[in-house]
Amino acid sequence: MMKTFFTALAALLLLTPGASFASGGKVLYLFNWSEYMPREILEQFTEEAGVKVVETTYDSNEAMYAKLKLLQGDGYDLAVPSAEYVSRMRKEGLLVPLNKTLLPNFKNLDPKLLNEAFDPDNVFSVPYMWGTTGVSLNTGKFPADSVSGYADLWKPEFKGSLLLPDEMRSVMGIGLKTLGYSINDMDPAHIEEAYALLKKLMPSVKIFDSGNPKQALLNGEAGAAVLWNGEAYVANQENSAIAYIYPKEGALKWVDNMVIPKGAKHVEEAHAFINYILRPDVAVAISEELGYATPNAAAMPLLPQELRENPIAYPTPDDLRNSEYENDLGPVLALYEKAWTRLKTGN
Repeated sequence: MMKTFFTALAALLLLTPGASFASGGKVLYLFNWSEYMPREILEQFTEEAGVKVVETTYDSNEAMYAKLKLLQGDGYDLAVPSAEYVSRMRKEGLLVPLNKTLLPNFKNLDPKLLNEAFDPDNVFSVPYMWGTTGVSLNTGKFPADSVSGYADLWKPEFKGSLLLPDEMRSVMGIGLKTLGYSINDMDPAHIEEAYALLKKLMPSVKIFDSGNPKQALLNGEAGAAVLWNGEAYVANQENSAIAYIYPKEGALKWVDNMVIPKGAKHVEEAHAFINYILRPDVAVAISEELGYATPNAAAMPLLPQELRENPIAYPTPDDLRNSEYENDLGPVLALYEKAWTRLKTGN
């Protein structure tokens, strides 16, 4: 076991980026979700700012946090955690405070997405994209009215045809919302109840995937999926039979944020990149490609009407009824982790 641990640790450290990409060249090391930054955006930034962006990806907040915690942020200049992990990393001293004087485009952001409880006054974070986690359905395989909420996923017709995100909080949130509880519930009895309910769902699960979940819908491997709305938007653009449903129990709402990890070596370049992302034209290009909602209020009038009015990407207030953000759970997180491990291992 000890040998296995050190082998894994060595492999992890080998994946850590170095100090520079070339002698004397400016560089930025970006740690980001898979398929979450258009390549042309990175290339345009390099052309305009003379800064090479080296991107490394992850497929869950847990993976991102574990690596930054282990390395104390050394080797990375910018990361993109979700709200609850901003809160956690802020409390643990893993983030560098932002210098707002280097972010003149901060003014473009929608005030409704600022000064949230996970980072009051946005001392450490800048919203990148926001969206929801709901249910996507291939209506070519299943009737369009077969799903109106999470509870419908337990129907026998979905056995062996369901995709779930490989992400603890999202899956546990499905169980809790189905039971009528908050996705941030801290009652041990409710967490155990959610685990028991989700265990009954496991025979229906064909695949766990947070890297490229839309692909399983597009290739027919999955007929229904719990996934992010941007993935559903792109899938719908390729196959109009793939629908996105805002569950009646309430969608899981999230906002991903740009942060500078403690240990970052290129802090000035990180600020320059954040400010670049906050340009309205850049925000529009990102939203168009990814299908997620931009937090950039100045960009909204510039979005194509068909995107701005598409409820998959830009939900209405009715769509967001009963939706919740994930909060930092503190010590109770250990109970979620235990339940998640039991679900994944079949115990």
